[in-house]
Amino acid sequence: MINKIQKFTDTAYFISALKMTIAAVIPVLLFTYFGAFQTGFTIALGAFFTYPSDIPSSLKDKIKGVTVTALLISGANLLVNIVDPYPWIFYPFLVISVFFVSMFSVFGKRATMVSFSTLLSVSLAFAHIYSGWNMVLHAALLLGGGLFYLFISLLFNYIRPYRYLEIQITECIKLTAKYLKLRGDLWVPTADRKAIIEKQLHLQVELNAIQENIREVLISDYSGSSNQNRRLLIVFISLVEILELALSTSFDHNKLHKKFEEHPQVLLTYQTLAYNLAASLKGLSKSVKNKNKFVSKNNLIQDLNKLELAIANYNTNLGKIEASEGVFMLTTMLQYAEKQVEKIKIVQRAFSSAISTYDFKGRDKDLEKFLTPQYYLWSTLIENLSFSSTLFRHSLRLTVTILFGFIISKALSFHNEYWVLLTIVVIMRPGYGLTKTRSFDRIFGTLIGGGIAFGILFFVHDSIVISSLAIFSMLLGFSFTNTNYKVSATFVTMYIVFIYGILTPNVGEVIQYRIIDTLVGSSLAFLANHFLWPSWEFLNIPIYLKASIKANKNYLTEISIFYNKKGDVATSYRLARKNAFIEIGNLMASFLRMAQEPKSKQKQLPQVYKLAVLNHTLLSSSASLGTYIQSHKTTTASKAFNVVVDAVTKNLDDAILLLKEESINTVENTNKDDLALRFTELKNIRARELKEGIPIDEEAFQLKMQEAQLVIEQLIWLINLSENIVKTTKSLMKSQSENENTILKTFFESNNPAT
Repeated sequence: MINKIQKFTDTAYFISALKMTIAAVIPVLLFTYFGAFQTGFTIALGAFFTYPSDIPSSLKDKIKGVTVTALLISGANLLVNIVDPYPWIFYPFLVISVFFVSMFSVFGKRATMVSFSTLLSVSLAFAHIYSGWNMVLHAALLLGGGLFYLFISLLFNYIRPYRYLEIQITECIKLTAKYLKLRGDLWVPTADRKAIIEKQLHLQVELNAIQENIREVLISDYSGSSNQNRRLLIVFISLVEILELALSTSFDHNKLHKKFEEHPQVLLTYQTLAYNLAASLKGLSKSVKNKNKFVSKNNLIQDLNKLELAIANYNTNLGKIEASEGVFMLTTMLQYAEKQVEKIKIVQRAFSSAISTYDFKGRDKDLEKFLTPQYYLWSTLIENLSFSSTLFRHSLRLTVTILFGFIISKALSFHNEYWVLLTIVVIMRPGYGLTKTRSFDRIFGTLIGGGIAFGILFFVHDSIVISSLAIFSMLLGFSFTNTNYKVSATFVTMYIVFIYGILTPNVGEVIQYRIIDTLVGSSLAFLANHFLWPSWEFLNIPIYLKASIKANKNYLTEISIFYNKKGDVATSYRLARKNAFIEIGNLMASFLRMAQEPKSKQKQLPQVYKLAVLNHTLLSSSASLGTYIQSHKTTTASKAFNVVVDAVTKNLDDAILLLKEESINTVENTNKDDLALRFTELKNIRARELKEGIPIDEEAFQLKMQEAQLVIEQLIWLINLSENIVKTTKSLMKSQSENENTILKTFFESNNPAT
């Protein structure tokens, strides 16, 4: 139990909630002591409004972002108070301000959170309308609360500057270990490989998100003079490389099981090694999290030796000629494992001893280029002012829903009209699936939280005990916001009921009004997302597909350039690799959102999933080729290699054109006979060398044969994958076109008086 509590409190979400709770509780306690509870509560509200904008970023960006948010939330509150007495100004102001504040989201993640904070401030401004000097004082106190939160956040950062990074990297190690464990599961003969691959794709979405958070903080604030900074950087880079290596080394498990059917011990030895790779990383993550000295329970070097011995025994038992193909396969597996062990050892060394210059050499080059740039240009906002923009539709939908909610609340004389608006702002998201989930979670949390809190207040009447429970509920409520919204809504409701339990004797009435307001706000948000300019994910899928295919093409192009020119790995290569991994994660995230929508809106779901898997496999195959070329001294790229790569990129270009609903020129496609001739040329070179023998030493011969085999296999695989992508894209766009025609036909028939 103690370990579970410690595990929970040692998370980034809990620490963020703790900062928020401290920034809110201190002003309330301090000013209540001096008999000015309302002043302290207003400052606490300012901290609460500002808190969402404190997202992972550099220290400089954190200060700018939180300060701007504090100014906006106080300014928005002041403007609402100024225009509220004048309906002919107020309603246009409400519509315009809500719409354009919502449109801030076009500028990226931080702008989205600033927008959310400002909308919260606008919603809660209706809780009490001030006039004269009081409204200026109220706005100033909100600003003070926002700046006080910034002070608390900076204080946390000063006391433990690397704590957030340490927590995130520990989580990244754990998720990477989980990914490697899934790779081990693939070696079970009876494994459901389709389900395992789907789990891997979901896990990659999580890994992409956490890696992006780490980049934003680690690289933005990177200083080579700090040993801890260098240590965390080398660990992060090694983790990215471990994941890339895992993705880039795919095996045909069915073929291998069939090949070694009479020698199962070889594959069993490798599977044990694969599991131990994952176990070593998992053990390291636990050790780092618990601040214990890491002692590995697995001897990876011994596992490698066992695999080498198993390969040698296989070679001896079958004879050199008969075992040659199998030895090639097993050697590839062994080399993959050796590279992973090497990278895992680097991570282990970083946490157990001083990092070596060799581990760090050249890895901090052009780091700033790996950050996702944020552009705050008016042109970006103007470009999104159309119905083709998801964010434009969301902003318009949110504006109409808030206006409608406000009018209903006024017309029906709701006790707390602001709570309807607050519910709409908190629940409504651009996507249908998340809005639906949050609507039900919030209703559930409100009912359960209200019931629990009311039950406690029925028996407990001591204000100190109730205040302590309120603080505890606030802390837990904010801790679960990003991980379990149902639990979060439960504790937030309890917190609010406890606060009212201290301030007013009619707590039962408060619960009743809150439930009604939540039901109205949740219903409006849910219905609006379904009927007002809905942003169904199938409309966005082509965008993510294009981005993923283009990123894969750019990555393959960089690999081809590197294979032809040799030398050091260029920054453009590393950037192309990073973008390819990010875009496949974005594509999978889009698919998951689509799967949450109504069945009628899950258009061509199987084809979309197939394209996501094909793109993922293409990335894996490209990365396999790139990793091999980087880590081996390779021969000169042949003309045949370049012809095949050109054919693959041409197929990917065709798929992009199809997604743009443009026709492709099949005449210009690479001649199939020429392509087949190129593969035959590559295969004949290898076959001739195998038959005739080459007068070079055995090790060099083996390396050359391995290169030929791997390159040929990957090129064949890339061609097949790229052709399948074009074929599946054609099918997807054809089905989409047929669906659109059916919808139009139904519309015109229903509006034709003659029918």
